[in-house]
Amino acid sequence: MLAILSAGIAPGLALLSFFYLKDEYETEPISMVLKTFIFGALLVLPIMFIQYVLQEENLLHSPFVEAFVSTSFLEEFFKWFILFFTVYQHIEFDEHYDGIVYGVSVSLGFATVENIFYLFANGLESAIGRAILPVSSHALFGVIMGYYLGKAKFSKGHEKIKWTLYSIGTPFLLHGIYDYIIITMDNWIFIIIPFMIYLWWLGLRKVKQAKKVFIA
Repeated sequence: MLAILSAGIAPGLALLSFFYLKDEYETEPISMVLKTFIFGALLVLPIMFIQYVLQEENLLHSPFVEAFVSTSFLEEFFKWFILFFTVYQHIEFDEHYDGIVYGVSVSLGFATVENIFYLFANGLESAIGRAILPVSSHALFGVIMGYYLGKAKFSKGHEKIKWTLYSIGTPFLLHGIYDYIIITMDNWIFIIIPFMIYLWWLGLRKVKQAKKVFIA
């Protein structure tokens, strides 16, 4: 049990530390970051319940609906909801990169608990694959969500609305594509690896852009 808990928690904490330490100027309070992480973790059970109901009621009629509605929309919307209504207006959210820190935190809170459940059900042999794919993909969706929320936070008028929509729409689209590849393709590993490389490139590019805003 201890081995499973350790394997389930370690990737999330490692990725959270990585993105947290990228904030070289005004690091966020650890208590606030952990609180956001816990909020993300608490999302797992209600989302799993909704997904179970959708499945039992036979509302998932196609792989597209399963990927983009049951998984991507539900998970990204609730993560975005937490960010927007608990962090976005907070006094500690005072620079562009903060959106990335909190976006990663809420996403990895969710991914960590989901990962623990999966490892308990399927065993430790899947731990490395889970760390490389689902856990890191959630972190990168969080980077992108937080990046655009950061842009919205410090914009006005139509620009604020545009970036707010990007903050939910972009991770929703990317997450849906990720799940659709895995659900529908027999040899999905050959597609998901280049897709993950693209996600890492995009995520690290957003990190660099957010840090440039502070310097400017």
